[in-house]
Parts: sequence; structure tokens; C-alpha cells
Amino acid sequence: MQFLIADDHPLYRMALRQALAECEPGATVEEAEDIDGVQRALAARPDTDLVLLDLHMPGAHGLAGLAALRGAHPAVAVVIVSAHEDPATVRRALDFGAAGYIPKRAGLDQLRAGLRAVLACEEWLPPDLRAAVERLGDAPRDQDLAARLASLTLQQFRVLSLVAEGRLNKQIADALDIQERTVKAHMTAVFEKLGVRNRTQASVLLRSLDVAEPRGE
Repeated sequence: MQFLIADDHPLYRMALRQALAECEPGATVEEAEDIDGVQRALAARPDTDLVLLDLHMPGAHGLAGLAALRGAHPAVAVVIVSAHEDPATVRRALDFGAAGYIPKRAGLDQLRAGLRAVLACEEWLPPDLRAAVERLGDAPRDQDLAARLASLTLQQFRVLSLVAEGRLNKQIADALDIQERTVKAHMTAVFEKLGVRNRTQASVLLRSLDVAEPRGE
């Protein structure tokens, strides 16, 4: 088995690595501390079986990073590991392609159950969160937006992220080491795919997918 732990907290990565060693002895475990590191790791190891992703890691923009990963690497399962347990956020994460959602408070037994279920191609939530999500009933879903975000290439997602930070085209070109006209071409494609008309609308859409970090995470 090949796992990738994607979290910007070194101590939590260490704890999760130890837990994985107990759950799946002999597994290979890589680590990343930001979304670009996740992309590099997956490019180097496309045979990765599972990514354990924190929604709050740098560059992820919450659920947008999840959608981008799923679009770029559809064969790799992604499980959210987060201290954020709001049922609406959990369901949105599933809409955006997560195969499961494991709270950071979970013990070894729950972690083991979640990993085994996801690796068997089953969706997994702890029982209390599943019940809370089911109580949401017929609240609006996010599959259409998730599909539009997943259609972005990795470079288009990087450009969109920098636009949301307020960068100008020349600054984006310098940051990504590409030409300014290439940035403009990417922006045209991003607008079309997301169904927005300008940079402001694109930025607002991306920021709407950020997930507030719980206290103490």
C-alpha cells in the first residue's frame, strides 16, 4: 500500500504516520505540507492508493483543493482527516469527491475501519457523522460545482488560486514561471469552465469553498 499524508502540522503527520504503521504494517507513507507538495508527490508516485487530506492545508482553498485533486488524479482515493465536523461540510466534501471523512479525534479503531472501508471502494463516515449528514435531508447539493472545479487542469487551479489572492497577471506569470499571455489563456479557460465572467466572480467562488478552521486545530 502507498499512502500520502497531506497536513501542514508536523506533529499530526507524525501521529498519523504511526497510526498507519499500526493499521497497515509494511505500507509506504509519503508526506506533504501544502497542496503543491501533494501534487508533486502524486506526480512522482501515481500508484498512490490513498491520500489523507486536511482541508486547511496551505493552497487547498478548502473544498476546491479536494476537487482539483480528484479531477487530476481520479484513480487515487482521498479521505478527509479534519477537526472540522460540521455535517454540511462533511456532505459537501463527499459531493466534491472524498471517499470518506475521518475526524481528527478518531481513535485507532475508527481509523482502521475507515481505511479498510475506503480501500475496499466503500464510502466511510463514523456512525455519528453519518447520522448527522443524513438528517440534512434534501438540502442543496454541490455536485455540479464540484464537477466544474474538477475540470480545471492543475495549472488552471494554480492560476485561479493566485487570482483569489489578488495577484495581477504579471505577478502570476512570475510566480509560475510562465508568460503573461499564457496566464490570460488560462484565465479565459477558467472563466468558461466555472461559468463566471470576471476575476472578481472567480475569486468569490473560490473563497466560498474555504472551510473555517476550528479552534484548537
